[in-house]
Amino acid sequence: MYSRLSAAALVAASLAGAAVAIAGPTGLEEIVVTAQRKEESAQNIGVALSVISGDSLKALGVSNVNDLQNTTPSLEVEPAFGSGQAQFRLRGVGFIDYTANNSSPVGVNLDEVPLPFPVQTQGQLFDVARVEVLRGPQGTLYGRNTTGGAVNFVTNRPTDEFHAGISARYGTHNLVDAEGFVSGPLADKLKGRISWAVTDGGAWQRNRLTGEKLGKQEKYAGRVQLQWDPTENFDLRLNVHLAKDKSDANGLQFFRDYDPNAGQPITPARPIIPADSSPYLTGWSLQPSFAQTVGISPGSRPGLNNSNNGVDLTAQLRFDGFSLTSITAYNKLIRREFGDWDASQYAASDVYFRDTAKVFSQEVRVASAGTGAFGWLGGVYYSNEKFAEDFFSDFNQSPLVAGTAHTSSTQDGKSLGVFGQTEYRFAERWKAIVGLRYEHESRDLNDLNTSFDIPGVIFLPTLTGPQNRSLSTSDVSGRIGLEYRPADEVLLYGTISRGVKSGGYNIHNTTSPLGVGPFQPEKLLAYELGIKSDVTPTLRLNASVFYYDYKDQQVLSKTKDPVSQSYIGVFVNAPKSEIHGGEVEATWRPIADLRIEQYLGYKEGKFKGKILNSDESDPTVKNFDGHPIDFPKLSYGGEVAYDLHLGSLKLTPSINYDYHDTYRQLFLLGPDYTVDSYWLANANLTLAPSEGKSWSAGLWVHNVFGTRYDVTKNFFLPGSFVALAGQPTTVGIQASYSF
Repeated sequence: MYSRLSAAALVAASLAGAAVAIAGPTGLEEIVVTAQRKEESAQNIGVALSVISGDSLKALGVSNVNDLQNTTPSLEVEPAFGSGQAQFRLRGVGFIDYTANNSSPVGVNLDEVPLPFPVQTQGQLFDVARVEVLRGPQGTLYGRNTTGGAVNFVTNRPTDEFHAGISARYGTHNLVDAEGFVSGPLADKLKGRISWAVTDGGAWQRNRLTGEKLGKQEKYAGRVQLQWDPTENFDLRLNVHLAKDKSDANGLQFFRDYDPNAGQPITPARPIIPADSSPYLTGWSLQPSFAQTVGISPGSRPGLNNSNNGVDLTAQLRFDGFSLTSITAYNKLIRREFGDWDASQYAASDVYFRDTAKVFSQEVRVASAGTGAFGWLGGVYYSNEKFAEDFFSDFNQSPLVAGTAHTSSTQDGKSLGVFGQTEYRFAERWKAIVGLRYEHESRDLNDLNTSFDIPGVIFLPTLTGPQNRSLSTSDVSGRIGLEYRPADEVLLYGTISRGVKSGGYNIHNTTSPLGVGPFQPEKLLAYELGIKSDVTPTLRLNASVFYYDYKDQQVLSKTKDPVSQSYIGVFVNAPKSEIHGGEVEATWRPIADLRIEQYLGYKEGKFKGKILNSDESDPTVKNFDGHPIDFPKLSYGGEVAYDLHLGSLKLTPSINYDYHDTYRQLFLLGPDYTVDSYWLANANLTLAPSEGKSWSAGLWVHNVFGTRYDVTKNFFLPGSFVALAGQPTTVGIQASYSF
């Protein structure tokens, strides 16, 4: 791989040399971002950055955060067991956990407000101006510290003049998507924006025994923004957002025969369930006693009843030479989710989450104004997180337990970060960047307890009763960088940055204090070289290569439970590991009406520690020194669109496509659970006026070629081989109108 990186660096250098001779403005569209907390061109930032506009999100079929993995290099988003718990991985840096109490190494921010729990990200994407995906550690400019990167969602703001619009689409399985907005002045110095979205239908799975459908979406969301500009130097923006999700959960399918008797003999023996003949088949069950325990209807399908509401207030005060910004935010998530992880008619592993997450955050930062040679930004970030979970598991028809498990706990987390970054243009074409961050965190786990209600017996297996743990850490991270412009349209950059991800706790069903934790924070030292270049007035080419030196990487391993003498999952810190790779992104407009965009990402990594297990005395545990880190290595995708002018109208056919590489899960699951590589393609045909965007109408097709693919593979019980299938081909119509 090092030879590949060297080759990529030589290619980037040769492209820079080719671009040096080019003078004059480019014909490519300038993309303005706020990735560095100020408005500037994406081509002027020495950061590996992908930007997807709100219009592109619709054209690419991106309706939720998970779909972003089909639009940008080196990003994967896995749904845990088909649930609403997203698991982000960027450049191979990720964290796999089906519970919701731990933070992600990839930070997600909505209008500069961090969403620390990944489950908070599962709402609808609507009225979005753009999404910025930053690769590499972040922390010297952001409230939260991350090792993998950041995904920033920027919504449309209130407008000075009155505007309104509505868009809708209808498709296969009676899927209906609609959203709209109204924006404009309300009074002198006051303007507002109301936006909303609704999704209904789309059930694409069915029960293998009964034929009942599964996969219906039922989502509602709204956002109200008020912006008050009393003076030229002071403004306030209030943002209130509400969301409700009562959708079905995604069902799992058997990709091999399932033996419901595996682990312990059952009398009488249950028949083996054959592997599903279609990836769109699934199964579930719900025992009346379990429904009564968790408080849902006995006829419920696997599904959600979640609400995610919040409010934030952003104030900005501008002085001569600098500005002061304050962001105060509060978010409350209520999660009620029923899932069937055994994917069968048996109550072998039916689960229910009853979670509540409350997050208060306050950020204050001061930044220089203007475009002089010296620029700076400094800030303080504080957050207070309260998380409570009741996790129920119905194992009454499991050969291993034959009971109902209930795991409960609360968690309090506090974080205080002080961060800053300076940049200095010490010569006409040279700039230096230095950033630093100090962060102190405390995380307290309270009253973690797992009880098993076995018919006739109440079994409390925790050896010392409810578990309480405390974790307090302080870390320093930072960034140094150097930028050079050999020509006006070329930027070369190199950075060394250090990121830190919070530690945490394992709150899975456990019968041993050994499985609780805590596990320590992970640290990542990143080295990166990159180029951003408008090679010609019609060709933009950006590329980067990186090397990550990982310390204390957080991974899911296993330890032996002294009570049951069986293995249980536990998070541990791998002492040393490394990841390296690179990305290339290109935009080409060979003629005025033809647009071509391409991206390519490659990464690979390996562990460098000795044993990734809390019980090193166990002779059956392997030494993982040199073992590959599990993630897909290659990602590729792009879009091609062409405008056909028909008098005053414009007809635009477009196709977008992406390739997902083989995902081998050898570290924890083994070769049987390898997710095969696959291609996806979507197509659109849109009719609109040649000038302006007052209306549009068109056709869309997702998964054009009917690719059958799996998003994840896993198991929860001995003898089970379950996968979450990707959606089949869907087609539909769409229309929009704005004024």
